[in-house]
Amino acid sequence: MPVERVALVSDVHGNLTAYDAVLADIDARGIDTVLNLGDVAGKGPRGSAAVARTRERCAVTVRGNWDDFMPGPGPFDDPAVTWWHDELTDDDRAWLLSLPLAHDLVLSGRRVRLFHASATSVYTRVFFTHTDDEFDGMFAATPLTGPGPAPDVVVYGDVHDAYVETREGRTLVNAGSVGNPLDEPTASYVVLEGVRDGTRSDAFGLQVVRVPYDVEAEIAVAVAAGMPTVESYAIELRTAVYRGFHVERGLRAPDVASR
Repeated sequence: MPVERVALVSDVHGNLTAYDAVLADIDARGIDTVLNLGDVAGKGPRGSAAVARTRERCAVTVRGNWDDFMPGPGPFDDPAVTWWHDELTDDDRAWLLSLPLAHDLVLSGRRVRLFHASATSVYTRVFFTHTDDEFDGMFAATPLTGPGPAPDVVVYGDVHDAYVETREGRTLVNAGSVGNPLDEPTASYVVLEGVRDGTRSDAFGLQVVRVPYDVEAEIAVAVAAGMPTVESYAIELRTAVYRGFHVERGLRAPDVASR
């Protein structure tokens, strides 16, 4: 039976420069099926364009935390969230709110479960450093995942930190982030390889792919759009350091305003 390859992208966050670079890499590998783990918009300047690209290219998109709260009617305490909300169209917002919370597929006899943050909620984070209970909880059947067989492989996003961990036959994968990586400043996505609805006698593969892109061009788009928090955004894209750590690490972006 033929081996199928599936690309899993996550956390685009309105960074169309990175998204297009990743999609071009996917195309160059001859991969036809792209699935999205959520957080399409917010944080970056082109959320509406990222929504349009996702609707065009992704067979399934699951809902992230930004997809869940940002399309709401507001008001928002943070004026930056208001800016990202208003950059979307009414149709964009309705589509984001319609997204499913989880999606399962079977490759080479392994049930692969996709969701954004955890099996508990789009707002419950599980980091690279986690407890045994948190690991087990990612494979649980919950109201978010629905009933059904337990997965063998879980792939999620949310924390923008790509990794693969296998324990006692169960594999937990974070796809990292396309548009706002916080482990290294290159876009990240995952490729799965297997036989659709096959058996465990069929080969199964998993690869984390890193894609360089033009970070400075993306920052220039954000500056030209007048996006709030652009300095924090620029530092994150250049350094992969989360904005909550910028002050303590002495990070600044003094050249952003001139771009």
